[in-house]
Amino acid sequence: MKKKFTAAIYLYQGKAVKSRMDRTALEETPEELAKAFSDYCVDEILVFDLSENDAEHDVSIGELKKITAAAEVPVVGCGNIKRFEDVKKILYAGCAKAALNFAKDGNVELAEDVAKRFGKDRILACVGNVNEVTKNTNAIHEFISELIVVNSDDHYAGGTVTEVMGVSEVPVLVPMPDAAPGQIAGLLGKEKLAGVFGPLVNANAKEINSIKAFCSESGVDVDGFDAKLKFSDLTVNADGLIPVVVQDYRTKEVLMLAYMNEQAFDTTIQTGRMTYYSRSRKSQWVKGETSGHFQYVKSLHADCDKDTLLAKVSQIGAACHTGNRSCFFNEIVKKDYLDADPMKVFTDVYDVIMDRKVHPKEGSYTNYLFDKGIDKILKKVGEECTEIVIAAKNPDKEEIKYEISDFLYHVMVLMAERGVTWEEITRELARR
Repeated sequence: MKKKFTAAIYLYQGKAVKSRMDRTALEETPEELAKAFSDYCVDEILVFDLSENDAEHDVSIGELKKITAAAEVPVVGCGNIKRFEDVKKILYAGCAKAALNFAKDGNVELAEDVAKRFGKDRILACVGNVNEVTKNTNAIHEFISELIVVNSDDHYAGGTVTEVMGVSEVPVLVPMPDAAPGQIAGLLGKEKLAGVFGPLVNANAKEINSIKAFCSESGVDVDGFDAKLKFSDLTVNADGLIPVVVQDYRTKEVLMLAYMNEQAFDTTIQTGRMTYYSRSRKSQWVKGETSGHFQYVKSLHADCDKDTLLAKVSQIGAACHTGNRSCFFNEIVKKDYLDADPMKVFTDVYDVIMDRKVHPKEGSYTNYLFDKGIDKILKKVGEECTEIVIAAKNPDKEEIKYEISDFLYHVMVLMAERGVTWEEITRELARR
């Protein structure tokens, strides 16, 4: 079992606050924290909803949707769960899992219903002491995939953690204050421990990849950058450098070209931040160390000759020193061509539909649908769905291609009407 480093976001009245006990608002928005934690290579994010009533809970659900949209790692929704519908809202907001508070008897009873509906692997339980585990052993065994130990301020409580791990049949996620790497590796070596969360992870988020590297060297199984090639396996030029083509991991846009020496390569692997060798300054440099436009590694590949690297990164801000997103903005020649990249086609058509909604065009069929309203749009979606069924009975695939295209267009009009984007759809599909 790979041991997790889990970050925590605490929501109160629509803002991110310091902890469950300290409601001081942070400068960053919840979604900014989620994006940053993802870039820093945490494995998961716990979101504690500290709302005190249903109105505040609805605000938190809205923020939870923003968090899951920004996060690139699984998000677990915790707190203020009173009924089945609350779990449904959390999971439909994009969370991979929901955590029930087993200090509340109602949540223990709820576990069976939600586990049967959504699957045991999507349901966790928060416990504050060993009694909450022992008296609910059967429910935990049947309906819970993991326990989260919580206390007054999510600080490590050695006795409680030891007791819980001693009786738990499922993995246990525990809070951890700041600690030396050796202490962390020692704790993570315990068999039933799923991982750590809390002050340790939040305060050291930028260094998590380095901590993971230390843990890995200590024999702990973590999800870090385990390089399959060493720099000595690569083919370098006469100056001991290897060129690196840098690409946006989402859009596939080529951002820049730079060079690495062995030190820059090793630092990139260790920290998860793109680090290069400057040929003009003759020194190593971390991309973004002065501008704040860091590049966080998503993947690193060598080409067939192992003399060029391709880095796919999460780019913060602009990649180019001129302020342009990409360094490759000086057009030399360009020929019009049909770009059949599926995701680009979908987003381009969707963008046109959204533009029609914002800037109506006389005679536009899209505007006709928007003007008629949701009932007309739904009627057309239903009709086109039926056309697909009829076309599918025909052995000629050209007809079904045509009908599916019609259907997708009308679905995109529906998406635009309801404010649903392709990114949200693809993220939901990816989660499944």
